[in-house]
Amino acid sequence: MYLQELSLINFKNYNQTELEFSPKINCFIGQNGVGKTNLLDAIYYLSMCKSYFNPIDSQNIQYNQDFFVIQGKYLRQEKNEHIYCGLKRNQKKQFKRNKKEYPKLSDHIGLLPIVMISPTDNSLILEGSEERRKFMDSVISQYDKEYLDHLIRYNRALAQRNKLLKDFYQTRTFDKESIDIWDEQLITLGEKIHLVRVKFVEDLISIFQNYYTRISGNKEQVQLIYDSQLYEDEYRKLLKDALGKDRMVQYTTVGIHKDDLVLTLEKYPIKKAGSQGQQKTYLVSLKLAQFDFIKQISGFKPILLLDDIFDKFDKQRVRQIIELVAENHFGQIFITDTSRDRLEEMLNEIKIQHHLFVIEQNGEIKIKKVA
Repeated sequence: MYLQELSLINFKNYNQTELEFSPKINCFIGQNGVGKTNLLDAIYYLSMCKSYFNPIDSQNIQYNQDFFVIQGKYLRQEKNEHIYCGLKRNQKKQFKRNKKEYPKLSDHIGLLPIVMISPTDNSLILEGSEERRKFMDSVISQYDKEYLDHLIRYNRALAQRNKLLKDFYQTRTFDKESIDIWDEQLITLGEKIHLVRVKFVEDLISIFQNYYTRISGNKEQVQLIYDSQLYEDEYRKLLKDALGKDRMVQYTTVGIHKDDLVLTLEKYPIKKAGSQGQQKTYLVSLKLAQFDFIKQISGFKPILLLDDIFDKFDKQRVRQIIELVAENHFGQIFITDTSRDRLEEMLNEIKIQHHLFVIEQNGEIKIKKVA
């Protein structure tokens, strides 16, 4: 599976752009701010129905324009697939596969598996547990539609329960039966989500550790630990015991929406124990493990997006990563970088097919193809 052509209209800084890609490596080269990352984000949009960087769709429309369109032509299982994403201001987003609109956006997730590695991923280490739950959910949702459905329904039930708790507090009333209705949904869905996450982390650990060792070239011990309140007791009992507190704070304080993925280096949190280089190696290894995991489950090689990941890496480590992703184990890859010489030198040495797209300050794109 790979993306053959990309077409953009009024998407971020691009008025109108059409590009054809190599099935292997494609490099977007240019200074900061010229729109390299925007091209990766457009590709991500076509797989995940949303931006990787900005959850507000309308803010991805070019300034002073009323709409954007992203279109991609893919080769998947020897068949052409045309994917269309369009948005007009103050209207519902349209998503089509081969000119047929999806009734639900979630129906598209997983068709075109994708993995993005970006400097913004440091939020997985530096920010709170919500970022790490999003990571688990985004990976699992690409191969398990039932999980995605359970997650959507769980979040709706959680929002309704929280609304009830706030209403009860404000009106100084309480109806146990109303709470019980949402509790049953949270219990049923939450326990299923929990079991899938347990299995996911167990399977991911060894893949992640292998990549960390290969990239770092050392024997540091890294680990992923799934932290969940559902290990402590049954969800039903957790909700019952926390009801008094929930009524007081006006939201649901226990459940799988509080889960975390603990990231450690030498048994200490990577946030505190890791240098900048170790943290970056940790994140790249985690995302490459994500790639492997989706590949094993889906049977497809995900498209891999590498956004400016070589900054702060020494030349040897950059080379290790390039050689690693150039292996046949990986499929189509998109790379952004500010240094044309660094990237072109390594790709020429490896002798792998690639297209080089040089992006100028005015958004003009010059293309160089190397077979």
